Amino acid sequence: MIHKIIHNNIQLAVVIKSSFKKEGIEFFTDDNSSQQLGYMNRPEGYVIAPHRHNLVPREVKLTQEVLYIKSGKVRVDFYDNEQNYLESTVLTQGDVILLADGGHGFKMLEASEMIEIKQGPYCGEMDKVRFNPIEDNEVIVNN
Repeated sequence: MIHKIIHNNIQLAVVIKSSFKKEGIEFFTDDNSSQQLGYMNRPEGYVIAPHRHNLVPREVKLTQEVLYIKSGKVRVDFYDNEQNYLESTVLTQGDVILLADGGHGFKMLEASEMIEIKQGPYCGEMDKVRFNPIEDNEVIVNN
C-alpha cells in the first residue's frame, strides 16, 4: 500500500507500507525530486548491469529524509510549512517513509529502531526550525 500525504498541492510525504508488493520497478518521486524513492522486485537471476554514477552538480534547497522502520511502532505527525498540524500516520516494522516537505514530528508508540537517510552535509541548527508538538488528544490518524 502507498499513502501520499498532500496538502495544498505539495507532497509532504510518501509512505510505503511493508505489505506493498508489485513486479518490476516503481518510483514514487518524479525526476525533479532531490531525494529519489523507488521500489524494485526482480526475479532470481535478474541482472542489473554494473554501473557507476557521474559527478553531476546538484543544488539541494530542502533537506528530505527517508526513514525505514526496522522495528517498533512510530506515529508521524505532519504539519504544513506554517507549522499547522494536518494529520498523522502510524508506521510499523518494515514501513518506509519519504519526508519531502512541510513539518513533521514523531512519537514512539513502542520502542523503535529506525534507519534515516537524508542529503548532506548536515548544517546543524541552521538545518531546521523546531516547534511544539501536537497534543495526543488532538491527533487525527489516517493510514
